[in-house]
Amino acid sequence: MPLSGIRVLDLTRLLPGAFCTMLLADMGADVVKVEEPGGGDYLRWTPPLVEGQSVLFNALNRNKRSLTLNLKSEAGRDLLLKLVDRADVLVEGNRPGVMDRLGLGWPVLHERNSRLVMCSITGYGQDGPMASRAGHDINYVATAGLLGLNGSKDRPPVPLAAQVADIGGGGLQPAVAILGALVGVHRGGEGRWLDVSMTDGAVSWLALGLAQMAAGEPVARGDHRLGGRYACYRVYECKGGGCYSVGALEPKFWTELCTAIGKPELVDLQYATGDDGERTHRAMEAVFIAKTRSEWERALAGLEVCCEPVLDVEDVASHPQIAARGLISSGPGGVEVRPAVLMRDDWRRRDAPGLGEHSAEILAELDVDEARLASLRREGVV
Repeated sequence: MPLSGIRVLDLTRLLPGAFCTMLLADMGADVVKVEEPGGGDYLRWTPPLVEGQSVLFNALNRNKRSLTLNLKSEAGRDLLLKLVDRADVLVEGNRPGVMDRLGLGWPVLHERNSRLVMCSITGYGQDGPMASRAGHDINYVATAGLLGLNGSKDRPPVPLAAQVADIGGGGLQPAVAILGALVGVHRGGEGRWLDVSMTDGAVSWLALGLAQMAAGEPVARGDHRLGGRYACYRVYECKGGGCYSVGALEPKFWTELCTAIGKPELVDLQYATGDDGERTHRAMEAVFIAKTRSEWERALAGLEVCCEPVLDVEDVASHPQIAARGLISSGPGGVEVRPAVLMRDDWRRRDAPGLGEHSAEILAELDVDEARLASLRREGVV
């Protein structure tokens, strides 16, 4: 597989780092999840549980091995440093300064292994007035301005259903940065320290909105280019409570839609604002509320109009397109979503690990014999 032979040490907890390292593991990297003895990743014990382990943890930690290490002990730190000697990547999600206080900061690790790529994932980054501030996804997207754009203009912002800053800023973007850094190392360069801020990631996803604002175009909740300003790009309620998404941005799609719904007079009002825009919105609302979601699905099937029903989560797995792609299946310990981009069909190598399931196996690779392992267990190091 593309990352076969790459060793990743994952010291993170919860969602962002786990998503990042799962992407690497799915591409063949040997990801060693380093956890505290006793409790481990907090997500392990977050309901709902299947056979004593969280389905949320299982969804993010396939293809990894678990090692428990007490990094507050000298012996635990020594073992981690020995793992660093053989590693290509280390991912951690502590607040700024924690790794330094443990004696495991970038200067120490870089001196130990000059080819190591270290990735630090935090809410606000390694510097700035909020660097050490606690937070979660809703706080990061709020600070980035993304949350403030979500929802209708006459109501408070609506929390995003997916953790955009966690998964995008703290999962996808560091994975891309790690891969880029690994390419540099494999071309003969040294490793580097990657400062990943989930807030920075969320801000970067607002590039188009910020550009529009700088050009003098208003960008406000319920009134921006792709946030409800235009009747050709929004969600409409259907009869019976379902909803339909309309994304007819190009004139050819909007023209065909207006023709299909019997409203040719709306063709020239695609990007209308002000009073004309309000009338267009109301006209489209009246059209869609007259039929159920299923009726609209039949009426618009096969047409080039960029319209699709808004699915409830329980309907996604059975949708013909999702099912044909094999994206969602029942796996050990819960539902499993396969990698969005397949490198090979045999991407799944192991289930999410039990806490410390591979401690003996991994430490044996460091020449820790059974007697020493027993001693480490008695001391609470593993």
